[in-house]
Amino acid sequence: MTQSALEKQEAKLKQLNQRIKAEKSKIEQNLGKQIIKTSNLDYASLSNQKIKDLAQKIATLLNHEPNNQL
Repeated sequence: MTQSALEKQEAKLKQLNQRIKAEKSKIEQNLGKQIIKTSNLDYASLSNQKIKDLAQKIATLLNHEPNNQL
């Protein structure tokens, strides 16, 4: 492969990694919004510590379910 072809592939790989990262971020944001919405949580009362505590509770719940399914 020539240097130019490698550079093109590297650019495509970087673009793909950026798209994957953006999609993961979108999913994380949507998950958080849905949890807040369905739990009737008040955004004003969600400190960083409370968010970490809630995440731990959810993770514990999911980890005790077979195949991580509710």
